[in-house]
Amino acid sequence: DFFVRTSLPPVEGIFHANQIYDAHVLMTRFIKQAKNRIVVIDNYVDDSVLTLLSKRKAGVSAEIYTYKISQQFSLDLAKHHTQYPPVTVHVNKSSHDRFLIVDESVYHIGASIKDLGQKLCAVTLLNSISATEILNKLI
Repeated sequence: DFFVRTSLPPVEGIFHANQIYDAHVLMTRFIKQAKNRIVVIDNYVDDSVLTLLSKRKAGVSAEIYTYKISQQFSLDLAKHHTQYPPVTVHVNKSSHDRFLIVDESVYHIGASIKDLGQKLCAVTLLNSISATEILNKLI
């Protein structure tokens, strides 16, 4: 295992093919550690991303920037909002890569969050750019 099992989340690592559960556990840890906000930048979100975001603490805002909002995702989002705090979704066509912002930490993710762990991919904490800088590039 590349990831060391500690109470601290790893700052980078590689998931090998079929490490779907390990990838899910890591994303869940990131979501649960947020104190103020979570921002997902991923062109291919689905209801599994909403399920992850439903695990956030009370009072933590959630936003998604994605390429398009399909009719199915719109229905899933409406159902999610009847039971959980709302997730704001923005259409954004200016990003190719995927990012997860947890408070002020920016993670670069080598696969769509919904597909993480299916094939070889990396998760890296970016220290060279702030959350604000990433979000300003989307606008």
